[in-house]
Amino acid sequence: MQTHEALGPRFDGVAEGITHAAGSPPALEGAREAGSGEPAEIPEAETESATTQDATPVDPADLAIVVDHATMQFNGLTALDDVSLAVARGTIVGVVGPSGAGKTTLIRLLTGTLGATGGSVEVLGQNPRRFSRRTRQRLGYMPQLFTLYQDLSAAENVDFVASLYGLVWFQRWRRVREVLRFVGLWDARRRRASELSGGMQRRLELACALVHEPAVLFLDEPTAGVDPILRERIWGELHRLRDAGRTLLVTTQYLGEAEECDAVALIAEGRLIAHATPDQMRKDAMGGELIDVDAGDGVDLAVLQGLPAVRGIRRLNGDGVLRITVDDAGTATPLVVDAIGRAGGQVRSTSEARPSFDEVFAELVDRDRRERARAADAAAAADREAA
Repeated sequence: MQTHEALGPRFDGVAEGITHAAGSPPALEGAREAGSGEPAEIPEAETESATTQDATPVDPADLAIVVDHATMQFNGLTALDDVSLAVARGTIVGVVGPSGAGKTTLIRLLTGTLGATGGSVEVLGQNPRRFSRRTRQRLGYMPQLFTLYQDLSAAENVDFVASLYGLVWFQRWRRVREVLRFVGLWDARRRRASELSGGMQRRLELACALVHEPAVLFLDEPTAGVDPILRERIWGELHRLRDAGRTLLVTTQYLGEAEECDAVALIAEGRLIAHATPDQMRKDAMGGELIDVDAGDGVDLAVLQGLPAVRGIRRLNGDGVLRITVDDAGTATPLVVDAIGRAGGQVRSTSEARPSFDEVFAELVDRDRRERARAADAAAAADREAA
């Protein structure tokens, strides 16, 4: 079975390996292999694969979006492959991945533009292909490309969209004023859309998506092609919407934007690799939390390996800096410092290491590639034995 488009260059080499993950944040399905994946100078302590699960059941009434083993195919190409995802009300979930990963296809399933060829999708308790009028009025959608009328002014575009949702004239005028002020376009309300900059057009699209006060908002790469300052402003606006009780599903190619979300769904080649909170995803990818300890070259690493909280150790460089994988950095750091001191060493500095999400996602994808390769080898060996 062929997969969708090739992965985009902005993904910095994260191009292969898929693990299916499902559940509501911070659920991650399946065992994970601990450690950073880099060769260590000493054997690392054996770490059991961890499965991250929700501690308490999620009430279905608290879920705004439920995707259950959804598959989407186009002429033999698999755009989405067995994706399961649950989004709690009043949260921001970021769907992160490269171009061609299947993010826009997922959005189109959720808005009812496409119907899944397998599995099921529900938004606000309804199948998107059979939304009632009332439910559709509770949804907002900001497409990836600019689709508004170039010859209309900013205010006229927002007013037109409001009329499509049935707002009467006095409601429309109030909401046009409110949303244009919200996105910082009130002073440009009389300018034609064609006269607005790319960043201003993105904000105008957001205003149109918000004008009817939707409960659930789908944003397809809202920060694509905008400068970092405007990107920060857009995320500030999205946080305010979340704090007001809105549910937002946001797709993005920028891996660093995962930090802005309450939960992150990593998708590549049409399949969901992981779904968790940003901190849990980082911890899961690295096998725990990381601390860097500068203690010179004379440290007996066996002393640290014997500590229960230590899951792995490796040297970062020739200056005596150790990167130690632990269960909890806050509780493990004083234990590590004390152990080094009792062994006659001296700690010059300690700090908690926070890998970038480029590193986190690369590790998750690479790990699954290895797991899938091992599974394929095992299956091939079983077939040879059977023959």
